[in-house]
Amino acid sequence: MAASTNFDFIYEPIKEKMREILSHITYITYIEKLRPVDVDGRFIVLETPNENFAQYLTGTIAEKMREAIVKADVGVSDFRLVVEGSSEYAYNAPAEESYTPPSSLDKKYTFDSFVVGKNNEFVYAAALNVAEDPAGTYNPLFIYGGTGLGKTHLVQAIANKIVAEKPNLKVVYVTCEQFVNEIIDAMFTGRGPDARDRGNRLRQRYRSADVLIVDDIQFIANKKAVQEEFFHTFNELVSKGKQIVISSDQPPKELTALEERLKTRFSGGLVFDILPPNFETKVAILKRKAFEKKCLVPDEVLTFLAQDSGDDVRTLEGRLTKVIFASKLHEVPITVALASSALNEAVSEDGKEEITADSIINAVCSYYRVKRDDLVGKCKKKELVQPRQICCYLMCELLSLPLMSIGKALGNRNHTTILYSRNKVEEIKQVNDRIAKDIDDIKNIVLKK
Repeated sequence: MAASTNFDFIYEPIKEKMREILSHITYITYIEKLRPVDVDGRFIVLETPNENFAQYLTGTIAEKMREAIVKADVGVSDFRLVVEGSSEYAYNAPAEESYTPPSSLDKKYTFDSFVVGKNNEFVYAAALNVAEDPAGTYNPLFIYGGTGLGKTHLVQAIANKIVAEKPNLKVVYVTCEQFVNEIIDAMFTGRGPDARDRGNRLRQRYRSADVLIVDDIQFIANKKAVQEEFFHTFNELVSKGKQIVISSDQPPKELTALEERLKTRFSGGLVFDILPPNFETKVAILKRKAFEKKCLVPDEVLTFLAQDSGDDVRTLEGRLTKVIFASKLHEVPITVALASSALNEAVSEDGKEEITADSIINAVCSYYRVKRDDLVGKCKKKELVQPRQICCYLMCELLSLPLMSIGKALGNRNHTTILYSRNKVEEIKQVNDRIAKDIDDIKNIVLKK
């Protein structure tokens, strides 16, 4: 057994957690023979009898050891190894990569551009408080609500404000779909001698964050291994006093496919819902969107668009976009009559065909020379993913349909997938001239120009 040291008071609680996590044989063979010799920042330094001993630990049970250290909650969150008689580290945790602010943030998502109404005034205030005082009063902050009500806007507004005003803080913003894909790739597609290092670097990126924002956490449901990884990431960040912000389409208690321990932790902070906007708020949102599009839209048209528009703010914006598009296409002023005509999608006087989901799908298939069944199917080949996303984007732009209806037309995809595709193409076309030209060409095909 390892000799007693001055750091045993830190190591003993860690050993107890390791006893719970590791097998009895592994514990008595390896853990009991380690000796704590130093504390270096967030690391406890453990001494091993020889190099082979250290290699086994780092190659086999390093992650479980790290998990036990975090659970022990003794002020350290990782470990380093030294071989007895040596001053060099035999194992060092992955070095933190240089930090760059999230590139996926949309700069237009700010608190100033968010329209506040009675449906969202409390969650807006909570989000603003988190942006001004990360890891202060509200941690974690859990925001939930239906599609298109402003969840993504608010969580990205938090990120944008912190990045702009607190550049010393490391902000990590990720969609849950991206998080899931990264974890799965690291777990199941990593090959070669550096596979473990890649996995460690991925964990380090998330666990070294000062502010972690995960959008649409519901995608983690039914993915047990990913939930396990997120659980430990969540625990480590909270133990270090870091801010976590989560959005979802449902409250924690209704995420039935989520482990109970995660639901409990999500509910342990502040949970806020965003309700659908009332009529006055819808008009205010339309006025704001018209301003952002640098287009003067009469109040009576805004009132008309707000009527019978449903609860989805994105559908509301889509109606406005379609009317503005019709005004530019026909080179006529925006009036209630024009808005009514554009939203009805009737056959035009010059004989142009009605724009439908099918006409857009057919145009995309023809342009990219892919089969309709493949486009609306589940295949994730690269040559199908981009046309499918562009199809989502065009349907959102040209059709006054709810996201769920667009998803149904595209092979029963959920509204979050449609929203992600729309935003992805919007982002890509700003920097990729070829994609922007493809979109314009397909649009012209649909409009028979």
